[in-house]
Amino acid sequence: QVQLVESGGGLVQPGGSLRLSCASSGVVFSLVTTGWYRQAPGKQRELVATLTSAGGTFHADSVKGRFTISRDNAKNMVYLQMNSLKFEDTAVYYCKATDRISRNYWGQGTQVTVSS
Repeated sequence: QVQLVESGGGLVQPGGSLRLSCASSGVVFSLVTTGWYRQAPGKQRELVATLTSAGGTFHADSVKGRFTISRDNAKNMVYLQMNSLKFEDTAVYYCKATDRISRNYWGQGTQVTVSS
């Protein structure tokens, strides 16, 4: 059984930083594709970043240069380092894993609020 759990969200001022973490039971992140998505109220869920098993990364244009997806294989954790946060980054952030037969697994999300 695959379970993903996000943590690290919270309230931060514009220009600040947060580091989100994703922990897993039942999936080895180094063997699958992982990603971070976000969803703001009234908007569709959007892709933020992806990380392949080989270590290749993709970051959406809206976060490129500010956010970085990474992985700690020893801890079996995936991270999203978020710097220079903006008001428009406010959303619920979700961790996702996609296994080798294209099954998707989602976490429950963690709230990130950027506000003065």
